[in-house]
Amino acid sequence: MSVAQRAAAGSSQSDRMEALEAVGRAFKGTTAALRRMRGRETHRADELSYAQYGLLFGLCEGDRMSARELALAADVSPATATEMLDALAASGLVERTRSQEDKRIVLTSLTDRGKALIDDRRARYEPRWRAALEEFSDEQLLTAASVLEALREMFDELVDEDSVSRS
Repeated sequence: MSVAQRAAAGSSQSDRMEALEAVGRAFKGTTAALRRMRGRETHRADELSYAQYGLLFGLCEGDRMSARELALAADVSPATATEMLDALAASGLVERTRSQEDKRIVLTSLTDRGKALIDDRRARYEPRWRAALEEFSDEQLLTAASVLEALREMFDELVDEDSVSRS
């Protein structure tokens, strides 16, 4: 390898490290902002928590879902999802019925009031989401989605490895 090739390789390696560090800093900043947002919402008695909205958004496609399915969508345990769904049902935001195929399963769907709440939340946040991302091309957004998906997979693998090592 020539001196010029080694210099170019060193430059591209440092560029790569700089890019990886920039992604890491942005990811850490984003997760910190999400934690702050989640923390503020859960301290307001008149507001639903981030996780409760996660359950409701999981239902907005119109299909009835089990607590287990909704727990995965909202990133909470099935027991936590069941407790939150009971509260959401008491508030008139969801309706819970036993499955006709398997009576052990309780299926949840949005009520009209729940749909209206989700529509209101979307109306408040979607313009901000679009504005924050408007300077990026479709290709850049798809690349960002791929990066986030790769990070999610890596973290899921770490959790799986940790679970196996503790067994």
